[in-house]
Amino acid sequence: MLRNLGVMQVSDAVKHFSGVTVKDYGGIGGLKTVSVRSLGAQHTAVSYDGIAVTDCQTGQIDLGRFSLENIDKLVLNNGQGEQIFQPARLFASAGTLSIQTLTPHFEDGKNFLLKGTLKTGSWGLVNPSLYWEQQLADKWSLTAQGEWMSSDGRYPYTLYYGDKDDQHSREKRKNTEVQNLRTEVNVFGNFSDKEQLRLKAYYYQSSRGLPNATTYYYDYASQHLWDKNVFVQGHYKKELNHRWAVQASAKWNWSYQRYLDPDYKGSTGQSENNYYQQEYYVSASALYRAFDNLSFSLSTDGSINRMNADLHNFAKPVRYSWLTALAGKYVNEWMTVSASVLATVINEDVSVGSSAGGHRKWSPYFSASFKPFPREEFRIRFFYKDIFRLPSFNDLYYGQTGNIRLKPEQAQQYNIGLTYGKQFEGLVSSLSTTVDAYANRVTDKIVATPTKNLFIWSMVNLGKVDIKGIDVTANICLTPFEGYLLTLSGNYTYQRALDVTSSDPDSPESMTYKHQIAYTPRVSGSGQAVLETPYVNLSYAMLFSGKRYVLGQNITKNRLDGYTDHSVSAYRDFRFRKMTTSLRIEVLNLLNKNYEIVKNFPMPGRSFRVTVGIKY
Repeated sequence: MLRNLGVMQVSDAVKHFSGVTVKDYGGIGGLKTVSVRSLGAQHTAVSYDGIAVTDCQTGQIDLGRFSLENIDKLVLNNGQGEQIFQPARLFASAGTLSIQTLTPHFEDGKNFLLKGTLKTGSWGLVNPSLYWEQQLADKWSLTAQGEWMSSDGRYPYTLYYGDKDDQHSREKRKNTEVQNLRTEVNVFGNFSDKEQLRLKAYYYQSSRGLPNATTYYYDYASQHLWDKNVFVQGHYKKELNHRWAVQASAKWNWSYQRYLDPDYKGSTGQSENNYYQQEYYVSASALYRAFDNLSFSLSTDGSINRMNADLHNFAKPVRYSWLTALAGKYVNEWMTVSASVLATVINEDVSVGSSAGGHRKWSPYFSASFKPFPREEFRIRFFYKDIFRLPSFNDLYYGQTGNIRLKPEQAQQYNIGLTYGKQFEGLVSSLSTTVDAYANRVTDKIVATPTKNLFIWSMVNLGKVDIKGIDVTANICLTPFEGYLLTLSGNYTYQRALDVTSSDPDSPESMTYKHQIAYTPRVSGSGQAVLETPYVNLSYAMLFSGKRYVLGQNITKNRLDGYTDHSVSAYRDFRFRKMTTSLRIEVLNLLNKNYEIVKNFPMPGRSFRVTVGIKY
């Protein structure tokens, strides 16, 4: 399915999930964050092979750093999935994007697999990658993947002079170059069907220019950002007997970011900041199967997060976290019920100034799924979750804007849904659809407000948001002729995410009362069509979004127009003895629209991409 979408990065694939908003600042190197059902990027956890990816500085993960070359599966869970045997940290968010990488599978007596791909295309794109699987011994195997990507990103766009569409010129984006390097090694120990070990080492670095917003008479940009990230993680799982199973995980993570503004108008003539993060994380879980259809799990996680920066009087915060989750699950032929409670204990310390102190919180979750008709794959689903997200280190300690008295941002989630699927014989081979209605309530929302003047802001708990929406997905597979398969799929989301902070007419917040929150469209969705033939495979993908507002006040000058994005591709595999060669040709943004997901950051227009792959 990922191959059919014709996408290059995880962030591009995630745009095709229902209820998801991806903030994309344009180009391959632009920041990309994901928000599920308007709850904000900080409420969405990203799991990489079962262990959460963290950023204590901002609380949100840049999806642009993940490639799709070694990805096996992407799964998005609202609330949390039905899996109860998992680390406690994966219970601690409003939604989870799970990224599962490839595991080795050796066929035809081979003990290795080698795969290389090269992508090239518009805006100076060069993207080679190499993937290798190797059987080391009867119980040990290894995978390694390396990838480099470079692009100048200088795509053309239309610059409008004021509000008149007839006054404009064609320009090119500036300071958009990007180079990324990513390597990863995995070692698998498959001791038996009941005992497995996985070790991972990961390295990523990027260098990218930061383009400015496209405003008239000021398109110059010179700021630059460098990122480095290293982590090592391990996961061990063992079935002790029919009743008991245990698993343990550990991770060490280090990241570095350097920001440079060579044209800073201060006394130094430039501004340069360096930020460092470090994390130590351990987790242990136990699963007990009381009966064949009733099981319980207990998970406990501990972590230490540190941050340092070369800023004057920086607090150098340290966060100690301990999370414990107790969960239960009951399954029979017509019902699945699961429930959990998460206990969170947080303590913080700083080297300079005062700390935010500690937090204690209980977070419950309940879900149920019913299958009323034994012979039909029709299910009714429901879940409720009460969860929170901690203020990030930037929220608490950054310069004059930080506020150590911030409370966690609370979120209550309600969801009811229907799922139906059926297999057929004849023209229609399969059909599936889902419909979900949901309501979310966010309180103590962390927002920035001006204090002494418009240049000095502070983070405060002011916001309240009511979110109501409907997600619809559908998939149908057709076999019009022998050897031909047509797959049609799509999703649609309607949501009202309203600021209900204050209805007091004398309050500054009343200007946005019951207005749609910033950057959240009322309607959005996607569609895909894939035709597989004996000769060539054809794919079409479409994204659409309704109008949005760049600020909380829904007035004309804050409105950002809706958009559609159409892409087509053709691809085929050629087999020669033991080698498989693939060729893919893509046309992206077919209608050549420089639409904006974030105001004044136009997306690239029509572009072309060619991918050549060899697998041996």
